[in-house]
Amino acid sequence: MLPFTYALRNLFRDPSRLAQTVGGSALVVLLLVAAVSLNQGMDSVLSASGSAKNVILMGKGSEESIERSEVHLAAESSASTSIRGLEEKLGVAAVSGEITYQAPIRTESGKEEQALLRGVLEKALLVHTSVQLLEGHFPGPGEVMVGRLAHRKLGVDESEIAPGKTLHFENESMIVSGVFAAPGTVLESEIWFDRNDLASLTQRDTLSAITLRLDDATLDDVQVFTLQRNDLELAAIQEDAYYSKLGTFYKPIKMMTWVTATLVSAGALFGGLNTLYAAFASRIREMATLQSIGYTRVALLVSLIQESLLATLTGTLLAFLLAYFLLDGRTIPFSIGTFTLALSPLVIFTGLITGVLLGTIGTLPPAIRCLSPSLPKALRSA
Repeated sequence: MLPFTYALRNLFRDPSRLAQTVGGSALVVLLLVAAVSLNQGMDSVLSASGSAKNVILMGKGSEESIERSEVHLAAESSASTSIRGLEEKLGVAAVSGEITYQAPIRTESGKEEQALLRGVLEKALLVHTSVQLLEGHFPGPGEVMVGRLAHRKLGVDESEIAPGKTLHFENESMIVSGVFAAPGTVLESEIWFDRNDLASLTQRDTLSAITLRLDDATLDDVQVFTLQRNDLELAAIQEDAYYSKLGTFYKPIKMMTWVTATLVSAGALFGGLNTLYAAFASRIREMATLQSIGYTRVALLVSLIQESLLATLTGTLLAFLLAYFLLDGRTIPFSIGTFTLALSPLVIFTGLITGVLLGTIGTLPPAIRCLSPSLPKALRSA
C-alpha cells in the first residue's frame, strides 16, 4: 500500500481542484443536512403538539381543519356532564371549548402578519398541560397572551410583543398580558385571546372545537356521546391523530424540499465528477510508473480514494460549521406555527454518510478509468 502521506501531498498539487472539491462537497452536505433538519423539525413539532390523552370534538364534516369547524356552545357543558372518566382538577372537568381563528395581527410598529388566534378560558390550561406561563398573567377582557415564538410568526422583534405592548386586531387594540411557553409544540406561535373577546370580534356564536382530557374514559366513550347527541353534529378525534393528519397535509412541501436539495446536489456532484475525470486523466502515466515499481492497481485505487475522502470530509466539516451557525436553533414559521431546526444525531449522521459516499462512490468511476489502461499504453500516454 502507498503511504498515507502520498495522498495528503497530492491533495495540494492543484489548489483550484481542491477548492472545487471541498466547496462542492460542502454544498451537497449542507443542502442535505438542511433538508433532513427541516423535515425532522416539522415532523417533531406536529407529533409533539398532540396528546394521546386529549380528544377533540369538532363539527361533523370538518375533521380536517379546526378553523373551519363549528360547534354549538351547549356542547361544552353537555360533554362535561355526560362523559364519565374525564380528568378533573379541584372538581373542574378538563373540558375546554375554544375558538381558533387565523387573521392578520398588527403590531405597534405597523407590521401586519397572519397569526393563529385562539379564544380560551382559564380551563384551557387543564387540557393544554404543556403550557407554562413565563411572565405576566392569563388574558382577561381586552388582553391577549402570546406564545414565546409568536414574534417569529409575526416577523417582528421579541420586544414588540412583550407584556404591556399593544397588538391590533381588526379595529380593536389588545394589551399583551403575558408570555407562555409550550416546548416543542405549535401552541408557542399562537396568540391567546379571552374567548368572549374573540367571539365578539369575529362575530360568531359557536366554538371551533372542544378539547377533552381523558382520565379513565376512552375515545370510544367520547364517540358514544357524539352518537347519542346527534343534534349537536359532533365528530371525535384524538389530538395526536389530528396533528398526524396535518403532517400528511404538509407532505408535498417536504417532498419539494427533498427534490430541490437532490437537484442542486446532483448538479454539484456531476461538476465534481468532471473535475475528478480531468484531474485523474492527467495522472495516468504517474499511476503506470507506480505500477511498474511494484504497486498494485488496488493499492493505487485505495490511495486515490483516500485523497478524495480527505477533500470531501473537509467539505463535510465545513458544511457542519456552516449549519451550526446558519441553521441550528433557527425557527422557521409555517401556516399553523413555527418549528426549530436542530443538528440532531440523525442530521449529523446523514451529513457524515453523504461525505463518505461522495469521497468513495463518487471517486470510483474516474479512478477506475485512470487505472484501466494497460501498463505499456499508460506509460506511452502524454
